[in-house]
Amino acid sequence: MDWLRSWMMPAQGSAYARQVDTVYLSITILCALLFLMIAAMALGWAWKYRQRGDVPLKTPYITHNLALELTWSIIPVLICIGLFIWGFHGYMNASIPPQDALEIQVTGKKWLWAFEYPNGTRSIGDLHVPLGKPVKLVMSSEDVIHSFFIPSFRIKQDVLPNRYTELWFQPTEPGVHQVFCAEYCGKSHSDMMARTHVDSPEKYEEWLENGDPEMQKMPLAEIGKLVYDNRGCAQCHSVDGSRGQGPSFKGIWGQQQRLSDGSTVLVDANYIRDSVLNPNSKVAIGFEPVMPTFQGLLREREILGVIEYIKSLK
Repeated sequence: MDWLRSWMMPAQGSAYARQVDTVYLSITILCALLFLMIAAMALGWAWKYRQRGDVPLKTPYITHNLALELTWSIIPVLICIGLFIWGFHGYMNASIPPQDALEIQVTGKKWLWAFEYPNGTRSIGDLHVPLGKPVKLVMSSEDVIHSFFIPSFRIKQDVLPNRYTELWFQPTEPGVHQVFCAEYCGKSHSDMMARTHVDSPEKYEEWLENGDPEMQKMPLAEIGKLVYDNRGCAQCHSVDGSRGQGPSFKGIWGQQQRLSDGSTVLVDANYIRDSVLNPNSKVAIGFEPVMPTFQGLLREREILGVIEYIKSLK
C-alpha cells in the first residue's frame, strides 16, 4: 500500500500520519471494490433479464430469500463495526498524548500563530520541535475561532477563545512542514500560516538558546525584513506609504511623530524599540491601540534588525 499512499497522499511527517493514511486508503479501496461489485451485478442482471424479441416477460412471484437478506445485512454491519473500532482506536491515539510529551503553548490571533516553549522562549510564525520527541500543543485564541492544521502530520484542531484545546504529534521527518489556519477568521485568513521546523535534538536545543544560525550571519536590515514578512508586521504596517491598521514604515525614520495624547516624539531607535515592546505606551495619532506586545517574542538582534530595516525605508 506504500506506493498507493505515496501517489495519493501528501508526505508523512508524523507517526500518526501513517495510521490516518492506512484507514483512509483502506476505506477508499473498500468503497471502490463495493462499487465495482454492485455495478457489475447491476449490469449483469440488466443483460440477463433484458427484453428479448416479442416474448413477454413473466416475473415469478418471490416473497423473500432469508439467506440473502441476512447476508447483505450482517456483512455490512460487521464491516461498519470493524471500521468504527479501527477509527476509534486511532482517535484515542490522537487524543491522549504521552506523559513525557514536550508541552508548547500556541496562541492564535488575527492573523498569526505565536508559540511559547517551556523555558520561556517565544516565537511567531515558526514552530521548532525536536525530531522523534512527542510534542503536546496547548492552544487558545485571543479573538475568534481559528484552526491549527499541519497537513503532513494529519492533525487539525480548532483553537477557541476563552478555552484551551490540545493536539499532539511525534515528528518523524526532519525539515519544514507548513501550518495553516483551516477556519475562516477574517480578511487575512489565507495568510495566517506558520512553519514547523523539525530539528535534531541538538539543533533544537541550540535554537532555543541562540535562534537560527543563519540569522546570526545576516545583515541587520535583512533580519528586519525577515521579521517584517514572517512576524505579522505586514498585516498592519505598509512599506509603500499606504495607510493600514498601523502607520506605514516608509520614510518615518528621523521624523517627528504626533501621538494620540497630543505630544510628539522623534522616530529613532528608542522609539521603535519601545513601540515593539510596549506598543500602547506611545500610540500614533489617528490609530487604535491594537498592536500586541512583542516582549519576549523577539530576540535583541531581531529588534535591532527591525530598526535598521525601518531606517532603510527612505
